Amino acid sequence: MTLQSDAAERPGDPSGRPAPSPAEPEAPPPREADVLAARVREALNRAGSRAAWAVGGPHGTLAGATPRRPADDAARSAAPPEEAPYDAGGLAGVLALWPVLGALVAGETLGLHTPLAAYGDRAAAGLPPGTTAHQLLTRRGPAHDGAGDTALTRLAEHLGGAPLGELAATLVWQPLAMARTRLADGALHTTPTDLGRFLTHLVSPSDHPVARSWTDGSLRLRTGELTPARGLLWHPAPHGTWSYGDTAAVWVSPRHRRWAVLLPADGDGRPRAAFREAVFAPPTAP
Repeated sequence: MTLQSDAAERPGDPSGRPAPSPAEPEAPPPREADVLAARVREALNRAGSRAAWAVGGPHGTLAGATPRRPADDAARSAAPPEEAPYDAGGLAGVLALWPVLGALVAGETLGLHTPLAAYGDRAAAGLPPGTTAHQLLTRRGPAHDGAGDTALTRLAEHLGGAPLGELAATLVWQPLAMARTRLADGALHTTPTDLGRFLTHLVSPSDHPVARSWTDGSLRLRTGELTPARGLLWHPAPHGTWSYGDTAAVWVSPRHRRWAVLLPADGDGRPRAAFREAVFAPPTAP
């Protein structure tokens, strides 16, 4: 199923250029990892931040670091740093809600531009008449971000017939071998390794479990000339990237087939811009 589109939507990356076809890319040169790691370490040191981070592409993780955190239970202290779970509730929208909605769209269970009332009173509860999933995903509807996510979660659970955490685990996390990712009682816990598996899939040619049509259709401007500009849940960011998250955050660049994740150890979101620049900004001439 192809995604429905508005006349005001512009395809491609945030600059409006068409997205490249998903041909199998070549692996990056080995030295690139060393140069990239040095740039990120310098940026985080200047920002005074301790953070787990990783950068990669369609072949997997290219570079990263996972500093050991103070252990708060025996299970965490026994695990290697890259396998210790992080509280990443701020990423639940992109790690659980977004791909589950994509599966419902791909299966023709959900139409992005169909008024939610068509799916029953529960799906449209508390929303003005005519509200659609597309409006909530692009924040063009009457609901603010928190209420929009709540409404979309209720919709996904209504159409999927199970709690969001179960739907995400069955439809997305298990197929991607994300064994340490859990969503329960509104809390999302995941690891840098699992995040890497998810983001690697998004910039790869693979069409399962997240359909390429859903990824490509989400990472383009869906708001026309309206501000703020949005894709489907994702936000356009500098250097042809798309981002999600305010503290813990992820980025993907379809054009460069690169992804990045930042998990600040102290919950401080200030290093986001410095980290993004270190990863995605073109290197300056010597």
